[in-house]
Amino acid sequence: MLWLKLLVYAPLYIGLLLVAGPWCALRLGGGSLAPASPWSIGAGAVLILAGAVSAARCVWDFGKVGQGTPAAFDAPRRHVTVGLYRNVRNPMYVATILALLGEVAATLSVSILAYTAAIWLCCHLFVVMYEEPTLRRKFGDGYRAYCAAVPRWIPRLRSALTA
Repeated sequence: MLWLKLLVYAPLYIGLLLVAGPWCALRLGGGSLAPASPWSIGAGAVLILAGAVSAARCVWDFGKVGQGTPAAFDAPRRHVTVGLYRNVRNPMYVATILALLGEVAATLSVSILAYTAAIWLCCHLFVVMYEEPTLRRKFGDGYRAYCAAVPRWIPRLRSALTA
């Protein structure tokens, strides 16, 4: 049942946040859907691919290790500290921003850049005001130690948990 949920939630998340949102931002901002140049398409594709691969790994770890999904209403039952979570506390959000920056690069759209900034601000506020306090209550001292060892947004190249 868990894997079925993951297969449903992931496309909804991708469709709303990474497709519909930027499209609306582009339309509201008066931008064009035409890519800016072959170089911008290439740079955008690299960023989008990096974001997609990172997000897929996070979803896998949430399901396999955490026994849950990335959705706040169906969160993991176990604290996930493997994979990308060893280097940054919020790799799913980082992956989302990376993919959105790929869309910015591919289109050179100021509207999508503004949308990306708004999404990052929403993620930051959600993490600080809801997610971290909830995880501290749920996982206690283990989560506090994790927060002390692993940065919130900027990934470390070397895992703090294995150093």
